[in-house]
Amino acid sequence: MERKTPLYDYHVAVGGRMVPYAGYLLPVQYASGVIKEHMAVRTACGVFDVSHMGELMVQGPDAHAYLQRMITNSLDGMQPGRVRYSPVCNERGGIVDDLIVFKFSDEKYMLVVNAANRDKDATWFMQHVSGDVTVRDISDDTALLALQGPRAADIMAKVSDAALLPVRNYTFVDEVPVAGRRCLVSRTGYTGEHGYEIYCAPGDVLPILEHLLQAGQPLGLIPCGLGARDTLRLEAGMPLYGHEMNDDITPLETGLDMFVKMDKPNFIGKQALLDKGTPAVTRIGLEMMDRGIAREDCPVYAGGDLVGRTTSGTHCPFMQKALAMALVDRQHAVPGTELTVEVRGRRLKAKVVPLPFYKRSAQ
Repeated sequence: MERKTPLYDYHVAVGGRMVPYAGYLLPVQYASGVIKEHMAVRTACGVFDVSHMGELMVQGPDAHAYLQRMITNSLDGMQPGRVRYSPVCNERGGIVDDLIVFKFSDEKYMLVVNAANRDKDATWFMQHVSGDVTVRDISDDTALLALQGPRAADIMAKVSDAALLPVRNYTFVDEVPVAGRRCLVSRTGYTGEHGYEIYCAPGDVLPILEHLLQAGQPLGLIPCGLGARDTLRLEAGMPLYGHEMNDDITPLETGLDMFVKMDKPNFIGKQALLDKGTPAVTRIGLEMMDRGIAREDCPVYAGGDLVGRTTSGTHCPFMQKALAMALVDRQHAVPGTELTVEVRGRRLKAKVVPLPFYKRSAQ
């Protein structure tokens, strides 16, 4: 039985097409359609219900030391009010999940994890507790909206005090009034755009959404579904768990080297990464040269040799190109390299291009 977010009835009432995803029933799109929703985020603003994401609260005198062992990134030097991205490895060096860490203090952190991995992650973190630390799954007590796009700041200023909102990317402010409700607001997102994520009590999320839509309608704000969220993150070259990473793929293989601090004394999976040495495969971007769309798990060839497989792919509305990400043998990862992708029995030409495909202009 799939779970429902607190906004389920709203989605149905406004015509959201509901589909099962990560154990929840969520809107894949609204009547506007994926392309319009995608373009709204790139040119104006979109709002997403992402209440299916999981949240874990980590507290105690040993919270910092515990998390240093659990994640590949480092929390050293991280100030309260900052957010940090990190993979989490298993003992083999594969990725348990990727998450973001919110630091309230040296003794209090919140982890935001992928919805599909919520239960797995909660078990993983609780099973590996060491020292004076408690881990609580607060997902059911937390609703989450993502307001994304170049007009996001203008819209937030209409429903909150702009002077209280976080300014820098990957920062947050707790206890911010949004539409009269107390929220945690972060400068984070999964679309490649400027934006905010708004964490609130489940009972507050509908009035907050309604205030946002009313304030944002003149600025082009529309509700957006899972379809646009996926095309936006792919266009921005952002990896997705279950596609570009899983329990067998290491963060070094999928291009997340900068988030793996091998100079830390220890973290789960470090020895396995050392033992594996330089990865034989890496994540690349592909631009289709022949007509066709490479989806997930298409074979990738160099000449007649199989050199990898696609992990995600679609036609990206803003770029107006068919793009894909793939894991391929490292020697074929140089930008400009021509490869072929097998799509429905046909070999289509593609070329390696740098990631991300799309990068927002400075604002």
